[in-house]
Amino acid sequence: MREKERERMRERKRERKRERERERERENEREKERERMRERERERERERERKRERKRKRQRERERERERGRKSGRN
Repeated sequence: MREKERERMRERKRERKRERERERERENEREKERERMRERERERERERERKRERKRKRQRERERERERGRKSGRN
């Protein structure tokens, strides 16, 4: 009788240990997924910044062209 009880207790202990391990693995997976999401967001932000930079560059070019046109128009 005592032996059976001890065995059941050991089994419960092993089960709790396995459950903690599974929970740790699930948490690791969730963390990896959060990191992938953050990385995708950073990439989207970098892309938005590149687009803004291209837009600013085109704007500067247009300004320069306009200035050149004004200067040559005066002479």
